[in-house]
Parts: sequence; C-alpha cells; structure tokens
Amino acid sequence: MEVQVTVNDKELTRTIDPSTTLVELLREEFNLTGTTEGCGVGVCGCCTVYLDGKPVNSCLELAVNADGLAIETIEGLGDKNELDPVQEAFEEEEGFQCGYCTPGMIMMSKAMLDEVGDPDDETLQHYMSENLCRCTGYESIFDAIDTAAENLDID
Repeated sequence: MEVQVTVNDKELTRTIDPSTTLVELLREEFNLTGTTEGCGVGVCGCCTVYLDGKPVNSCLELAVNADGLAIETIEGLGDKNELDPVQEAFEEEEGFQCGYCTPGMIMMSKAMLDEVGDPDDETLQHYMSENLCRCTGYESIFDAIDTAAENLDID
C-alpha cells in the first residue's frame, strides 16, 4: 500500500505493508530514529509525535491512517544549531537521564504548553501521566517544563 505524508515539512511517499505502524514508518523507512518505541502498546509515551498537530502514540497508529497528513517528530522541532525552547529547557534543567523517553516527553510537553499555557501542578501531572520515565523521578522533567513556560513567557 502506498502512503504519502508530510514529515517535518517534507513530502515523502513509501510503499508499505498495511500493518506497518507509524513508529515503524518513521524509524525504518525515513530513518527518523529520534522517535523511540518503548512499550509497543501505547502506555509509555516514548513514541509521541504530532499527527496533524495533535500528539499521538505512534506505536498504536497505523501508518496508512497518516496518509495525506502532516507528521512532526522530535527532529522537526529544532536542530543542533537552534533548539526549540522546550528542548533548551530540558537541556538546561537536565530533564533526562538515559534519554530514551526524552523525545516523547518533549513532544508532549510542547503540546501541553501550546494547548494550556503555563500549567499548574495538577494539569502538569495529568498531561504527563501518559509519558513514563524509568530513570529521573520526574522532578527534573517538571522543572524543565516550568522553565520552558518561563522562557516562552507563557501566562
């Protein structure tokens, strides 16, 4: 089956098996390995990407469902010369340890900040509850999100 998608502002087409997941398409066909697959069942958030501007677990989404849609991955947020403000905040606050969950954390954090602005603690915990980290204990991640909100001057 052929899928045509716009990934990080680039139009791409591939012929794939209909059972291919979006994370497989991104990693195996487009070599965008920033998106990681942690659990494969949609409970850890490592594979979070934006599909037409909304965060999704790409391990649960079939690639054929993305046909004709826009996808943004962690690689599309910034680059080594100019990081996205959320990426900068994660670096500044050391909001990562092993880094495996970090792309999904950053993608979900950015979506939350775009949607609700500067979150209170309850909103922050609610949004980020779908993204699991087995290393940091979350404090540095939450500090990074607070710093990103400050740097973005979000009220």
